[in-house]
Amino acid sequence: MSSSQAGPPDAGALRLPPIARDATVALRSIGEPNSVARRFDFWDGRYEWRRVFSEALGTFFLVLVAVGGGMVNARFGGHAIGSAALVVAPALMVMAIILFMGAVSGAHLNPAVSLAFALRGNFPWRRVPAYIVAQFAGAVLATLLLWALIGKQGHAGLTLPGPGISTVTAMLWELVLTVGLVSTILGTASGAQQVGAFAAIGVGSYIALAGLWGSPVSGASMNPARSLGPALVLGDWTSWWAYLVGPAAGGLIAVGIAYVLRGPGGGTRGTEAAQGTLGTLWQPGRIGQPMPAPDQPEAPGKRQAGAERERGAGGGGRRG
Repeated sequence: MSSSQAGPPDAGALRLPPIARDATVALRSIGEPNSVARRFDFWDGRYEWRRVFSEALGTFFLVLVAVGGGMVNARFGGHAIGSAALVVAPALMVMAIILFMGAVSGAHLNPAVSLAFALRGNFPWRRVPAYIVAQFAGAVLATLLLWALIGKQGHAGLTLPGPGISTVTAMLWELVLTVGLVSTILGTASGAQQVGAFAAIGVGSYIALAGLWGSPVSGASMNPARSLGPALVLGDWTSWWAYLVGPAAGGLIAVGIAYVLRGPGGGTRGTEAAQGTLGTLWQPGRIGQPMPAPDQPEAPGKRQAGAERERGAGGGGRRG
């Protein structure tokens, strides 16, 4: 499509930051796919509330499963849910969350992950506080809901050192487990190794495997929000610092390992994975525009003529 055929930029493009607006106009003028023209949308601050809501909602569902398993067992006699299911269920929930809304916020669900992405340079530091607050808010709300529905069940749902395990040992255990978790997340979100939604399989698998052998020692939390949110609600701060220091230090070490393996940063794909794309890599219009289904299929000739008219009116390039 020539520049003479491209219409003026729409109002949405004019409201973008200068670099994104210029890129959008330039790319449209040479007929690039919208999937390319929209690649700057994850910098658009107008989407921030969606990202924050996504983190709160995702962490809510994660903690609902992770804390709920122990509380349900305590409520119904201790054997309603098997020990393997208790650690596999949160992993499956993380996989589901990454698949259904990872494109919105990056599906961090974990302060250690947010800090790791920021340290690697794929995530802006100005967004880290809001993400962490949202993650803790989701954890607290999930615990409050469980408490309201089935009652407070003592220590059930908390992540605590196993019998005979010291707080220091639990902290070191959480550190090692988190190194593996964050390394998996950074690795599947880096350059040519970025595997998109299939990263959910790698991350979920690691959480399940780590939990199967690591939970008897420390609970295999690897997530300060998952551990400290319930501790806040239930008022039990036993060994709390192990579940803050361990994951935070583990995430920092994982960033160092990623640097050794791949160099600084995770490339454009790493940035998209960390910040989310809000679906704009496949959606031809700005998120939120209604796209009603047609009553009946259009004839091929009519569809082509309509597309030509849309391009002539400045409707953007072809679908990516």
